[in-house]
Amino acid sequence: MIRIEVEHPLLDVQDMYVLSNNITISGKTMLHWIIKKCFRIRSCLMNSAKCWFPHVQIIKGDIMRMELPKFDMCVANIPYKISSPLTFKLLNCTERFRSAVLMLQREFARRLIATAGDPHFCRLSVNTQLLAKVDVIMEVSKANFSPPPKVDSSVVCITPRSSLLPVDRKEWDNFIRICFSRKNKTLGAIFRQKRVISLLAGQKSGGLIDSDDESIVGESPDDGDDDVNDDDVSACNGVLDTRNDNVIKSVEQLLQLKERVIGTLLTGGFENKRSVKLAQDDFIKLLTSFNEAGIRFS
Repeated sequence: MIRIEVEHPLLDVQDMYVLSNNITISGKTMLHWIIKKCFRIRSCLMNSAKCWFPHVQIIKGDIMRMELPKFDMCVANIPYKISSPLTFKLLNCTERFRSAVLMLQREFARRLIATAGDPHFCRLSVNTQLLAKVDVIMEVSKANFSPPPKVDSSVVCITPRSSLLPVDRKEWDNFIRICFSRKNKTLGAIFRQKRVISLLAGQKSGGLIDSDDESIVGESPDDGDDDVNDDDVSACNGVLDTRNDNVIKSVEQLLQLKERVIGTLLTGGFENKRSVKLAQDDFIKLLTSFNEAGIRFS
């Protein structure tokens, strides 16, 4: 049983009301219940919900396509295919909230909490931990369901950080995306790639060329992939079109940029290090060093 002693709005996102049956909240709490069901089922749920909560609003719709109501806590039992986009939609809310309790696929949950050196450590881990603290509350075996699903689950608590590091979110996303494009290779090998240098050379007005990719930090469905192909580099928010004569640098300028990039890695002692072994502070230090050398990722 989860006891919520607050008098602030609670957001409940799910297809079934299993979690809500196991939550007790104070009498003045407003419950926003988002479900993706037909009107007949909504009416049935409304009648039942009124018995449990004196203040309930049932909202029919797709959580990923709507503006979230103001809430203090979120409880969600969701389709696992939206785990990543929903997690970052919550973390990118303009209105701050206290915490979110989500039931997720165990493999995904392990990526959220993984740290440097952990086999599950990936871009998803770095991006999530930049914005929040994640704790596993309990493990849920697939045997606990009937019929049993194919995967085990974990219930996690995501708590947004009270103060965020002063980094540009789009630049951070581009930077981390490049670092993990071949996460088991050294950073020296990654940043020596012609494709990466060409991408960085596509600067215009102090930043990489804008593209149509407006994804937020960590929202990309390939978060957590163990081995992302080279095309992942071009998925950065500022992809360079090598056919554009206005942004292509001369060979000499590209070589100078490459020397500056490698020099920054060498100076910071990062050339022979791998992304999977770097802590959050290491990524921040490296990005800061690149910026001080005039190298931007946004």
